Amino acid sequence: MAKFDRYLLSQLLVMFGFFALVLVALFWINRAVVLFDRLIGDGQSALVFLEFTSLSLPKLITTVLPIAAFAGAVYVTNRMSGESELTVLQSTGTSPWRLARPVLVYGLCVALMMSVLSHYLVPMAQSQLNQRENEISQNVTSRLLTEGTFLHPTEMVTFYTRLIDEDGVLRDVFLSDRRDAAQGVIYTAAEAYLVRNGDGTTLIMVDGLAQRLGTADNRLATAKFRDFSFDISGLMTKAPTGNKSVGNMITPDLIGDWDTISANTGEAPGSIAEELHARFAQPLFCVIAALVGFATLLLGGFSRFGVWREVAIAFGLLISIDGIRGVLVDIVRADAQNWPLLYLPSAIGFLLVIGMLWQSANPGWLHRLRRRRAAT
Repeated sequence: MAKFDRYLLSQLLVMFGFFALVLVALFWINRAVVLFDRLIGDGQSALVFLEFTSLSLPKLITTVLPIAAFAGAVYVTNRMSGESELTVLQSTGTSPWRLARPVLVYGLCVALMMSVLSHYLVPMAQSQLNQRENEISQNVTSRLLTEGTFLHPTEMVTFYTRLIDEDGVLRDVFLSDRRDAAQGVIYTAAEAYLVRNGDGTTLIMVDGLAQRLGTADNRLATAKFRDFSFDISGLMTKAPTGNKSVGNMITPDLIGDWDTISANTGEAPGSIAEELHARFAQPLFCVIAALVGFATLLLGGFSRFGVWREVAIAFGLLISIDGIRGVLVDIVRADAQNWPLLYLPSAIGFLLVIGMLWQSANPGWLHRLRRRRAAT
């Protein structure tokens, strides 16, 4: 690799790292606020919060990588154009095709990162994340150990405790069970205890009152009790048993008989085809994003008014290409045989890049063509 290639590639990778770090931080903060409110509000610890945010990072990074690749290419091309580095290189006879070579290598480096993420890290992280969500959804004890707040561990059930002692005793407990359409029951107790019985959990209430309201005749029956046990195992959300999601499977597991995979996962062959080939199309889009940013600014040339117009055009092209992909996803999901359409956006982007680089290498071709026609 020539010295210029190493220089340009290093500049591109540095700026890519900067933009990727900033964008990941911004997206992560937005997601972390929602996760923190949900998990800590449900009584989970800070370690669980950190685990969930860490497992969500790979998927977040795949969203950011194409944008960071585009931003890095645009920034470096603009800086080199403003400092006349590209002008000097072009005046020495360096063609746009030659200038684009390190940008292509840069795009391939980003594509390699995207491939590792989309084929392995994201499915593995999503699988672990879903498993932990199912475990936490079943942990009703952690949901009930929040004092001073009306909680809803499941639909039609409301729980409240005024205070939780250091030894785990729940003071002034309120429990409303409205799951039975024929009657609603409200339990109040001076204190209560949570007791684990193997896989089940029982709420032991002491010195309380049970009020039962029949919806058919609107009759209210009350009964005082010294102690009463209420099985809250039924409040736990059952983990989905059965089919594994296609999005949680690594790519080698998706390569095979789609009918068999569909039978095992319960998803249509079109969804499997879309998931599999999207993982190969995403890295290609990273290469196109870098080349589109470079070729558009190179085609625009130097301007005293800046390159905002070229940046807007390049960003518009990128959004248009990605928008085509969004339309094709439904077509592939409807029929798995249409999977080659997922590579159409990258092919269109590649043709655009070829056209812009050719125009940069032959800026006066249209004028010369007109002169030849006039001469004949």
